[in-house]
Amino acid sequence: MFTFKTFSVDDSMTAMKVGTDGVLLGAWAAGGHRILDIGTGSGLIALMMAQRFSGATITALDIDGDACRQAENNVAASPFAERIEIICKALQEYAASTKEASFDAIVSNPPYFQKSLKSGNVKRTLARHTDTLSFRDLTACSKHLLKDGGTLSLIGPESAREDIEAEAIINGFTVRKLLCLRTKKGKPVSRFMVELVKGFATDYQEREEVLSNDSGGRSEWYHNLTKDFYIK
Repeated sequence: MFTFKTFSVDDSMTAMKVGTDGVLLGAWAAGGHRILDIGTGSGLIALMMAQRFSGATITALDIDGDACRQAENNVAASPFAERIEIICKALQEYAASTKEASFDAIVSNPPYFQKSLKSGNVKRTLARHTDTLSFRDLTACSKHLLKDGGTLSLIGPESAREDIEAEAIINGFTVRKLLCLRTKKGKPVSRFMVELVKGFATDYQEREEVLSNDSGGRSEWYHNLTKDFYIK
């Protein structure tokens, strides 16, 4: 059980556990009145978006039944239960059944391994590999579900960035914000966060940050980003 300032998250039934990537994206991603969280797992990012955007309603999707049940329990125990809906369905199926582009923002910590060795844990493989959700399907379905000018915010390893951006551009997105992250100064960029706009972005921002300070604690940037969530 992970206890944050305003909610707690139990991830004991989910393949993908609460981790740095989810917290980073939940604290950084753009929001709006209607938000979609793709691959919600324990519901962490949906809960963080509900805390940050008090007037928003959040739809959270996951393909795994156990994850959906866990997310439902976490949401029910939170102050945001009335504003978050958990749907157990693949993104492709959900998009095919949705005629109107109604979301202002989509967030996702998506599966990103494409050609790596797979775990013997079937659920972990589904959560981490692109077999069930390719970058092309992710961006195409997001385009279908987003309003014009809506945002798609993603996090992933630096090794996947070019592939994700290429598919996004093919599907009519432009990059508005790119944040490259190093674990500490002097280390190579290990992960990225990107804010994509459906249509043409009128501005562009690119920056780098580090996650750890010289003593191994959270950097000033990381602390300020997450201070409304972490207890310490």
